[in-house]
Amino acid sequence: MELILAKDALDHKPKTITLKDIEQDLEENGQKIFYFDQSNAHKDLVELVEYFEDKGSSVYLKEVKYGLDDSDYIYEVHIL
Repeated sequence: MELILAKDALDHKPKTITLKDIEQDLEENGQKIFYFDQSNAHKDLVELVEYFEDKGSSVYLKEVKYGLDDSDYIYEVHIL
């Protein structure tokens, strides 16, 4: 499964990340916070949460609003 990371600047292209990339990052750091673009399907992010919970991790998923419009949000996933 590929997920789109949130852009870190307006003029940058969004980057993609796979589950294997996330697992490798967690092996190196132990815990991590990822920010995903709103164009990701919510069900894909729920699958991500379930995948890491099945592996014994604690995972928190929430929407982070950064503007007044309802479409101004990104997803935050904190994996411990």
